[in-house]
Amino acid sequence: MGLVLASHLALTTVLVERAPVTALGVPLALLALTTAVSAAVPVLLSLQQRVLGERVTQTIWRRLLDSCASADLVTYESHAFLNRLERVRANAVGRPPTVVSGLLALGGSGIGVVAMGGALVAIAPLMLPVLLLGGIPTIVVARRTSVLEFAFARRVTLLGQRRGYLKLLLSYRFTAAELRAFDATTELLRRHAEDDAQYLSLLEEHVRKRRRYAFAGLVASALTLGGALAVVVWLTAAGRLSLPDAGAAAIAARILGGQLSQVFRSFGSLMEASPFLLDLAKFHEDYPPGRSAGTRHDLSTSLVVEEASFTYPGQERPALDGVTVVVPRGQVVALVGENGSGKTTLAKIMAGLYAPEAGRVLWDGSELDGDDRRASCSILFQDFLKYQMSVADNVAISDTTVPIDRGRIESTVERVGIADAVNRLPHGFDTVMGIELEEGADLSGGQWQRLALARALYRDRSLVILDEPSAALDPRAEHELFADVRGVLGGRAAVLISHRYSSVQLADVIYVMEGGRVVEGGTHEELVALGGRYAELYALQAQAYLAPSSSPQRSERNA
Repeated sequence: MGLVLASHLALTTVLVERAPVTALGVPLALLALTTAVSAAVPVLLSLQQRVLGERVTQTIWRRLLDSCASADLVTYESHAFLNRLERVRANAVGRPPTVVSGLLALGGSGIGVVAMGGALVAIAPLMLPVLLLGGIPTIVVARRTSVLEFAFARRVTLLGQRRGYLKLLLSYRFTAAELRAFDATTELLRRHAEDDAQYLSLLEEHVRKRRRYAFAGLVASALTLGGALAVVVWLTAAGRLSLPDAGAAAIAARILGGQLSQVFRSFGSLMEASPFLLDLAKFHEDYPPGRSAGTRHDLSTSLVVEEASFTYPGQERPALDGVTVVVPRGQVVALVGENGSGKTTLAKIMAGLYAPEAGRVLWDGSELDGDDRRASCSILFQDFLKYQMSVADNVAISDTTVPIDRGRIESTVERVGIADAVNRLPHGFDTVMGIELEEGADLSGGQWQRLALARALYRDRSLVILDEPSAALDPRAEHELFADVRGVLGGRAAVLISHRYSSVQLADVIYVMEGGRVVEGGTHEELVALGGRYAELYALQAQAYLAPSSSPQRSERNA
């Protein structure tokens, strides 16, 4: 508004009052000041937008991560959930900062519209409705483009996931060795290029549609401004506007047109973001942040899984079908069977990570919900995580409900037989594992497995579940671990899952699983004597360790 008034004053001084050039000092100074202020405001506003945008982004990410952390494990087995999560993560999370920018721009431009509109009403009131009516096509275009943009995002979500996965494969440190060993990079690069080309084709088609809408909006804006200027010309020709008023009105129309365009663009960006924000809100509604930590219970008598059944999302064949097992206090129970027999699924039900669809889980004779079972167990997964943290943090991450106990960390690491390897690291227990985040160190596969075992034992629970705890250990290390496994467990009850039958012989009870069912149960000696499935699998493994002279195949070759 100051710019219009300063321009009006300058034009009046020159065209009406015929004042000398020296009289232009005040109008020109005012014009320069208002121009400088007008130029400074967007810069200051953009800096503030950056801070507010970061605050909003952090808040949105925290809420999204809270929702992800609250979703149960079986939810992550659903492709539909993963697809939806990727859509929210790739699109909705980036929209709130855009909304912040749009609201700030809308507020700033709205103030400018009110001020400039007031100036224009004072000079040429007929121009204002012409400019305002020109915004209707812009709003219509914004609505249609928001629908179009959301539809495009849904269409390319799966393609985006695949491109992201291929990028990760081709750039991740832990995939580098195998890709180079198999010369697989050429094929993966070809697939990535194909997906890039497909995405680009879809994007070009989408942009062509958006371009048509954008062109329609530009035409509407041009016609609006043209109509406003035509009103100025008509009023001037009719003698209803003086030349200074006409000049000021033309400047006001140009500025107000720009402000209105900004208002409509901001409004359009808000409308474009609205479907994504609704998608994000629905995600939070379906997976509300906040999950019960559960109440810890010590095992006094036994854990009993009774007639439990479970089927993974999208699958028809049950992973477990009427399974019953008993884990007495302080005893070691082994689960054996071929791949896909249901051992790990059963372990996750025991640990409260899955809920059985039928049957029940009894803890000391009472049913505990999944949160309480999870709080009462510890577990070592076969595919355990290697945290890019210090050695001490890698161990203590399993029990964050209590302050870190450095003495307990060191004693646990000592118990699993990896203390010497840790002490040889550059900074001992404070050495960061991995090199992605900083210049850290690494361990061998077997050493990592021992560290993961220490993590499971540091979580001081009366039941620990060990899924292939010796898969990466060499024979000597495996022998050392299982020679004193009860000492390592410290009196805890344990569920041991292993394909190495030499390791499960120590168990008090062994359950043999096949096709999601328990087909045999007993001690090692009892199962061998039974001559069933366990005896068959045990004999197959034992045969590989026979002396060369006693091997039938070797004897035939030597004949």
